[in-house]
Amino acid sequence: MPTLLLFPLWVLLAAFIFCILSWQRVKVQAAIAVVAGFLYLAAAASLFMEVNQNGIQVIQIGNWPAPFGITLVADLLASGMVLISAVIAFAIILYSIQDISAARKKKGFYPVLLVMMFGVCGSFLTGDIFNLYVWFEVMLVASFVLIVLGNSKKQLEGAVKYVTLSFISSGFLLTGSAILYKLTGTLNMADLSVAIAQHPNPELITVSAVFFLTGFGIKAALFPFFSWLPASYPTPPISVVGLMAGLLTKVGVYALIRFFTLLYTHDLPTTHSVLLVLAGLTMFFGVLGAIAQRNFKKILSFHIVSQIGYMIMGLALFTPLAIAGSIFYIIHHILVKTNLFLISGIVKITNGHYALSKLGGVYDRFPFVTVLFAISAFSLAGIPPLSGFWGKFILAKAGLESGAYVIVAVSLLVGLLTLFSMSKIWVSVFWSAGPATKSNPPQYDSPTLFRRYYCLLLASVFLTLCTLGISFYPDFLISFSEQAAEQLLNPQEYINAVLNP
Repeated sequence: MPTLLLFPLWVLLAAFIFCILSWQRVKVQAAIAVVAGFLYLAAAASLFMEVNQNGIQVIQIGNWPAPFGITLVADLLASGMVLISAVIAFAIILYSIQDISAARKKKGFYPVLLVMMFGVCGSFLTGDIFNLYVWFEVMLVASFVLIVLGNSKKQLEGAVKYVTLSFISSGFLLTGSAILYKLTGTLNMADLSVAIAQHPNPELITVSAVFFLTGFGIKAALFPFFSWLPASYPTPPISVVGLMAGLLTKVGVYALIRFFTLLYTHDLPTTHSVLLVLAGLTMFFGVLGAIAQRNFKKILSFHIVSQIGYMIMGLALFTPLAIAGSIFYIIHHILVKTNLFLISGIVKITNGHYALSKLGGVYDRFPFVTVLFAISAFSLAGIPPLSGFWGKFILAKAGLESGAYVIVAVSLLVGLLTLFSMSKIWVSVFWSAGPATKSNPPQYDSPTLFRRYYCLLLASVFLTLCTLGISFYPDFLISFSEQAAEQLLNPQEYINAVLNP
């Protein structure tokens, strides 16, 4: 049923309108957001099952035939990304009930959050480049508002860096779009795939690829464009950081995968060799940045950069197994990284700090929170049998089969360094007594924490259970990733669904 494509967008848009009508009534807005989060999750799951059972779903807005109208497309990758974004949105909305202050809620936190999710969902479902740019701008505006909501000096400094790099990225995307349109006369991605394959000047097509690689590379925080991320992510509230950490950079990675499997396959030795080098540098310098930090949130922020390298590694290797590894790793990382930020927020509430030198004793006082952290941290580091191990194993196997021994060695080294940097958090925050325990002993225990901050813990437990599900029962996600990879590497089904319905 093609109209299922619109349901996730309709849910978010309707919830936004109801929140605007309930302005200043923050409890009503929170209730609307929770219901919308659940309905968005249900709509995304329905779309995912429809695509899985009946193939690619396409709808032409206004019944204008492709490539002339606005096209929405859901293949396996797009529907999977919509579903995982709905999982994260639901968890973040639950978490925000206790995390976001009443002052921020009165300034429009929930409507802006829904707009941001609207942009994320549209980015995954759009079938043409110009509307992809529009959805990216919707995300940019909403995320900028979420970053500055509260008007602290650090937030404004982070927002300036974030917006400046985002505007530069948008300029590269518009330039690349203009070049492609001049060369082919279309911006519909299915139509572009056909036109690029037949174009007499592939060198000019490669020039446009450089612009898109740079534009999406900035949004995905690829080396050397990642400096904005650790500068801006530690400043907003955890609900905002968790959402951005889980989804925003992954939208950039999704766009790179879409473009460099559907459009730019005419010069693989050039484009994908560059991607492979960037993947290795992103992994390595990201984890070095994490090791150098002594702040909980900043360590996690640099780890986002490092882990992006693994996702691009699979794309660069460009084999079915490697692409499947990238897809598996994206979904794993969205769950784990979001949860780690949520847990850092719980630690901040119970200890009052993010600086490792001022933290300690969490294991003794809150063993349940410690278990939640350990599961996600060990998964991020790739400790078997957790989900990160499966993702890294698939990518390493694909690299060895392709003879890319250097990138495999880099990925394994980065995994060890990731474990080292996460152990630094473990020792300083959870295992050692720490100055926080000695000078400011808590006035409540774990049961009291749960009663007082139940939404925070429920959101983290929800994501932890999802992580454990794909860790101990990885077959479904591996199978899905392999099918999605086959679909990406054989784009004729996508092209026929859009151009020859």
